[in-house]
Amino acid sequence: MNIDPELGKITLRQPDDWHLHLRDGELMKHVLPATASIFRRAIVMPNLNPPIASIQAANEYRKRILSSIPKGVSFTPLMTAYLTDNSSSAVLEKGYREGVFVAAKLYPANSTTNSEEGVSDLRNIDSVFETMERIGMPLLIHGEVTDTEIDIFDREAAFIERCLVPLLVSFPELKVVLEHITTEDAVQFVKQSSSKIAATITAHHLHINRNAMFNGGLRSDFYCLPVAKREHHRLALRKAATSGLPCFFLGTDSAPHERRMKESSCGCAGIFSAPFAIQSYAEVFDQEGALDRLESFSSEFGAIFYGMPLNQSSITLIKKPHLVPDVYPLKSESNFLVPFHAGETLNWTVSEQ
Repeated sequence: MNIDPELGKITLRQPDDWHLHLRDGELMKHVLPATASIFRRAIVMPNLNPPIASIQAANEYRKRILSSIPKGVSFTPLMTAYLTDNSSSAVLEKGYREGVFVAAKLYPANSTTNSEEGVSDLRNIDSVFETMERIGMPLLIHGEVTDTEIDIFDREAAFIERCLVPLLVSFPELKVVLEHITTEDAVQFVKQSSSKIAATITAHHLHINRNAMFNGGLRSDFYCLPVAKREHHRLALRKAATSGLPCFFLGTDSAPHERRMKESSCGCAGIFSAPFAIQSYAEVFDQEGALDRLESFSSEFGAIFYGMPLNQSSITLIKKPHLVPDVYPLKSESNFLVPFHAGETLNWTVSEQ
């Protein structure tokens, strides 16, 4: 990493996104370039409809992604398997050993977008966890309980206590990524756990607390799952991301939804951060006086955890204020996405040189 404070210029190893939603079809074709132009690799989430739960489905989805990458751009999608109550250990092992699946994703049933076919009780797939532990296949977890008696702002902490702790007691060598953590509870749990436990942190959870959803009215553009929490949780996440600890690394959880799906009587959860993600992270690291740790968080710790080689290519960021556009256009003026930071000024931009 090279930092030139006089020029306001940073050159860092090309980053990877270890948690990304690309969707499918025409929407995927529109949003993929935003990631592929900056990130060298990305863990692609399998919660499509129907979900990516088989080797064939993963291979076909990967082909659709590869065919949509802009010419001249080097980008590698890393596929994951969607776990259900009926997931086959044999299929997972075969897919992992053949390099089709990089990891498996656990969605508690009905916890987020397209999670209806997720796992209803972790005990239903003990044999899957046993296999994953044996072969070293990472388990990626959306860490929230779905018990309606638990306040939505407490569901991550409850999941850790009720589900994750017992799971790791039963399978202590299981390699786990607790995805898009949002609480001080999760930060402390990951810090105090073994080297086999890591967490991804999104840009939006570093910038906003739960007030953002209610600032001047009901702001669906800031509604995501897990929801943003209180300010002290946001500050704990910023401290964790900029700490230099290898158990925390970049995962945008960029989740595009068309405007008509976000701004409705039952708005979808998800924040589309891909177009300005690395700039958003740079803003946080700059504010925290930790620009020298941005490369390890965004470009190294994730690859090391997954046992993958570090990227040899690089990108350059320049401290140059720019206004984030209000919309990210799709097929027509009435069909668009609203990017994270819409209408705001970010102080870092990616150099095209």
